Amino acid sequence: MSICSPSNCNGLKHHSSKSHSFKRLFTSHFISQVQVTTFPYAIPLPSVYLPKPSQFSGKRFNLVTASATPVLETPKISFRSKNPKDINVLVVGSTGYIGKFVVKELVKRGFNVTAIARERSGIRGKNSKEETLKLLSGANACFSDVTNLESLEKSIENLGISVDVVVSCLASRTGGVKDSWLIDYEATKNSLVASRKFGASHFVLLSAICVQKPLLEFQRAKLKFEADLLEEAKNDKGFTYSIVRPTAFFKSLAGQVELVKEGKPYVMFGDGKLCACKPISELDLASFISDCVSSEDMINKILPIGGPGDALTPLEQGEMLFRLVGKEPKFLKVPIQIMDFAIGVLDFLVKIFPSLEDAAEFGKIGRYYAAESMLVWDPETGEYDAEKTPSYGKDTLEEFFKRVLQEGMAGQELGEQMIF
Repeated sequence: MSICSPSNCNGLKHHSSKSHSFKRLFTSHFISQVQVTTFPYAIPLPSVYLPKPSQFSGKRFNLVTASATPVLETPKISFRSKNPKDINVLVVGSTGYIGKFVVKELVKRGFNVTAIARERSGIRGKNSKEETLKLLSGANACFSDVTNLESLEKSIENLGISVDVVVSCLASRTGGVKDSWLIDYEATKNSLVASRKFGASHFVLLSAICVQKPLLEFQRAKLKFEADLLEEAKNDKGFTYSIVRPTAFFKSLAGQVELVKEGKPYVMFGDGKLCACKPISELDLASFISDCVSSEDMINKILPIGGPGDALTPLEQGEMLFRLVGKEPKFLKVPIQIMDFAIGVLDFLVKIFPSLEDAAEFGKIGRYYAAESMLVWDPETGEYDAEKTPSYGKDTLEEFFKRVLQEGMAGQELGEQMIF
């Protein structure tokens, strides 16, 4: 494994929330029910809700455009005609929950993988440099700061290679307002700008299916970058993209496994049928993302994706858990209006105490996942459609629950707000 570590690479700084007490409230019972996910979905662009792009000042995000004077160049050979070992793939967000599985899958497929990472990776930088290198085994580790464009460009330059494909698995850990724009938009945009400078002609983006109905700040940040990505492809016909919008991750549905195992009730909002999802395993999602690297059938598309089997409601997930532990189902039904009241109070307090902005946003995140399905949204019917939500892979939620009941949640640690 080779290492790129320029002296000016400071690493991505972690931004923790100021309201830990509120986060603990939703992390215990309520947020454990929240269906935290990333979502993939491949539907026609007209059906995607794109907010009006906000105006960001600063030249740092301006992509290099072609000269007005025609220049005769030798036609480029598409990287897709090369052997995997000759295709240079740059992965950002490489040590995140999904990113580390994507790196392993790409390495297994024989690609020449360079993984951008912080020297101390993981939640709150818990992993040392040595642990990070071990995590990225088989890839070239490049330590840099994706939030600093100049640093990132210098790091890629020091690699001494061109870039064919970028795979971004970057995602805000908290879903807080500032953190969402810093990571889901700015850092991801830096990855596009820097990699394009060194030849990247394809960008695979791990987005989220929930951006179909953007009510949260991280959704708006993701959509703004998606819009920028589409614009770049429109302006340069030689550039392509694949936007992956996965449904719920297995880990986001496992918050109550231990509670049920201990004989406690399964907590759900309303009647447990307010939302549904087709959860997908990290291994299957990593495989799907890797397919996007060189498959021409997946270029210039928005690709929603879920796991195998039928869509499951929280009620059905709870019944499955009780069956697996051999106990009679016991549910605690919480009125969704409780969350509405809490959010209303927080929105009022934010006007007086701006520092509570993220606490209010976390409440809205919990409310969103408690009521919205992680499935393809059909704008014609105004409903979520399980049949139109593609399935992929072989891992099932039931098999995952069985494994967790036997082995625990080791390796399934959730982010600070359990969003990604």
